[in-house]
Amino acid sequence: MSRAGDARAARARRLVGTRFRPQGRDPLTGLDCVGTAAVAAGVALERVRRDYSLRGQRLAQMEHDLCELGCQPVTGGRCAAGDVIVCRVAPARYHILFSTGAGFVHADAALGRVVERPMPVPWPIESVWRPFGEDDEEEEG
Repeated sequence: MSRAGDARAARARRLVGTRFRPQGRDPLTGLDCVGTAAVAAGVALERVRRDYSLRGQRLAQMEHDLCELGCQPVTGGRCAAGDVIVCRVAPARYHILFSTGAGFVHADAALGRVVERPMPVPWPIESVWRPFGEDDEEEEG
């Protein structure tokens, strides 16, 4: 595991218990799955779109947004701590999880809060993405 991935996983774990809020972007008032992944990845929240539908999502748009936020697809679908996982929870409905290595953190609408669950992911995984930032660049040098 990388130090940067472990740091992102630790940020995700600190969000556990945060209130769920549709299209939420502030841990103080609530987060949705996108907001949870963005905070954990260290993405500036003003860069994250809010104008998306909760139903009838387009996978291509979601993946484009992940690229815009500085994530790169992980080839082979192998997931590590600190990675973003895109799952299909229903036809044309996707959900974003954040890997902690042994489990995943996500905004659970049914429970009304951000939770951590053990692997395996219960939904089909569409893609895995790795955020890159300053921590990653330092580690390579």
